[in-house]
Amino acid sequence: MKEKTNAVFFDGESAIPKDIELILDIEKNVLVFETENNQQHTWNLNEINFQIKSKNMNIEHGNDPVQNIKINNSDFTAKLQYLRKKRGNQSWYHKLMDMGIKAHILFTVFIFAIIGLGYLYVIPWAAEKAVIIIPEDYDSKLGSTFFDQNMLFSDVDAEKTKALNLFAKELHLKNTKKLKFTVVDSPIVNAYALPDGNIVVFSGILKTMKNYDELVGLIGHETAHVNHRHSMKMVCRNLSGYIFISAILGDANGIMATIGDNVNNLQSLSYSRNFEHEADVEGFEIVALNKVNPKGMSNLFKRLQDEEVVTIPEFLSSHPVTTDRINDINELIKTRPFQFEDNLKLKKLFLVIKN
Repeated sequence: MKEKTNAVFFDGESAIPKDIELILDIEKNVLVFETENNQQHTWNLNEINFQIKSKNMNIEHGNDPVQNIKINNSDFTAKLQYLRKKRGNQSWYHKLMDMGIKAHILFTVFIFAIIGLGYLYVIPWAAEKAVIIIPEDYDSKLGSTFFDQNMLFSDVDAEKTKALNLFAKELHLKNTKKLKFTVVDSPIVNAYALPDGNIVVFSGILKTMKNYDELVGLIGHETAHVNHRHSMKMVCRNLSGYIFISAILGDANGIMATIGDNVNNLQSLSYSRNFEHEADVEGFEIVALNKVNPKGMSNLFKRLQDEEVVTIPEFLSSHPVTTDRINDINELIKTRPFQFEDNLKLKKLFLVIKN
């Protein structure tokens, strides 16, 4: 079966249009036409690009030169479209256009969902991974800048700070950089680690502790945050929209400039559950390495969780103590081998720090 129509042919070499009779051979799945000098052309429908504008159709064939046929016959165009659809010659775009308004809406929703998921999960994840292209020397610069700015307005307890540093010096912390501990006299129940190795502990959290093993657990946990660059990774996540493009371009200077402009984000970090779990596990290992009772870590978490009912301490906003975290520590206590013994020196220093 064959269909015929008049059309206009452009050979790709001359701008002069040529009137032709175009034949659609349905059985052979080809378009056939003749040009001057009775030169016959056969175009396979599988090798043709189709464009439809209103009731007109534009057909392109070949690469060098690109030949073109314009058809102004709605009946012929409709039959050609039907044949292409029936034999699977349509592009994904035209298949989508033929699916109707409901399919278009669903496709649009799907695209926006992909974009939304990418913005919420993929881009922050990629930005977090970008920390590997940031030199660790920059951690020290950023952390010390934040520390110096915040200590200007903080009431540092010099005696307890000295005792806490002596306390930490007695421990094997597996730290990857030099650590410096500071005690700030404040009722805030909080402690945080900066990327340069500065660890700030508020007296409010020290007063909740009953035994030195709890302080060892806290120190081990905060040290793990420093070792794994958690604060830098979380800053990158929080600024992911800005950092993602710089990471794609491999622009480490652009990333560092963005982070530096937002240095105060270090004060409001909220670590991910994975980071907290990683710090808890490594903190447990540090406690066990120092032959300190790891139940102190569990006891501290329970006490902090109980405090939440009354005051919602700030410690919980940046280090949420959930039942799952307490259960994880208790599971480690059950399954990991450890030995502990009293450490009189740590006990003595703990009394100075706490009182």
